[in-house]
Amino acid sequence: MSNNERPLKNLSRRDFLKLSMATGFSAFLASCGGGAAPTEEAGMDYLASGESIPMDVLLGKAQEEGSLTTIALPHDWANYGEIIETYKSKYNMQVNELNPDAGSSDELEAIRANKESKGPQAPDVIDIGVGHTETAMKDGLVATYKVADWSTIPESAKDPDGHWWAEYYGVLAFEVIQGEFSEVPEDWEDLLKPEYKGKVAMAGDVLKSNQSVQTVFASGISRYGKHPTSVEEAVEAAQLGLQFWKEMNDAGNFIPVIADQGKIAQGETPVVMEWDYLALANRDALAGNPALEIRVPKSGVLAGPYAGGISAYAPHPYAARLWWEFVMSDEGQNLYLKGYAHPIRFNDMASRGVIPQEMLDKLPPADAYEAAFFPSVPMLTAVFTEITENWRRVVFGEG
Repeated sequence: MSNNERPLKNLSRRDFLKLSMATGFSAFLASCGGGAAPTEEAGMDYLASGESIPMDVLLGKAQEEGSLTTIALPHDWANYGEIIETYKSKYNMQVNELNPDAGSSDELEAIRANKESKGPQAPDVIDIGVGHTETAMKDGLVATYKVADWSTIPESAKDPDGHWWAEYYGVLAFEVIQGEFSEVPEDWEDLLKPEYKGKVAMAGDVLKSNQSVQTVFASGISRYGKHPTSVEEAVEAAQLGLQFWKEMNDAGNFIPVIADQGKIAQGETPVVMEWDYLALANRDALAGNPALEIRVPKSGVLAGPYAGGISAYAPHPYAARLWWEFVMSDEGQNLYLKGYAHPIRFNDMASRGVIPQEMLDKLPPADAYEAAFFPSVPMLTAVFTEITENWRRVVFGEG
């Protein structure tokens, strides 16, 4: 993932004991009870089993490997900086961080390019938009593994065989420099107004970034007027999104640069579409220089989980599994929430009272998320293809 990318990040909102997100997504959010790790058996092939490895065995084998290689985990994305540092200190592990600003496609390509290599450029773990999971599985790039808390991950948020699972989620929001405009944009169509000429940017390259693909999709859902209920309807919405950005480009409102915290701080990108947790983290980090207004649009509220997985060619397979045991534990999931990303196990954790109230109190109002739409994996796969294959032709008139 990356600030130039990211995209689809987890599940329900706020005091989810009270919040009931989109009613049609209740199955996605339903969770079960936790499961115990299997006991150690002599001669057991832990890696081949795909099941959770007993922590005493896992920790010993991971520490023998001594290191983990990650990719596309910027420190200001979903609190990954603290998550990585906690993993390192908690388990006495080293972490080799590859290309923090890579996109989901780059992550999969890094696995492909290093199949025969056990060197420092071969990632052990990935964090990709859920829409990329089908390709990862089809190409045999991810191993199977079910963490100890597997049963508390909603059924619709994981591959039943353990190839991937959602870790966290967010919704796309407008990140606006306060005082730049007489009115803060409330919805997607507002961005076509003349006052936004040369002012609107995305946080990634549409051809690489899940976050930016979903930005196009979200604007299309707004124009579609309802949540798609089939792959065909999702593609229709994606086509409307491409048309929206063509109009944005023709009007001169869209500036095709990748917005990051530095460009926002310099005032170069007054309006940016990002996952809410990234926008909120930027608001805190910039501390009023400039002050940012974070606004969830009135329509086209698109939510997206990010999916974790283990490279089928991981040089450090036990360290990779230890990473996910930590990240998917209560402790790791709360670290996501500290960075404003909603952990996928939110329901289970809230029901057990293990989420600090001060974290819940810092989240945006729950009612802004009530209309959030969670696309299915087949929808996301089709939408990704439609948008990336037609982006430059439709929006810029190329080819």
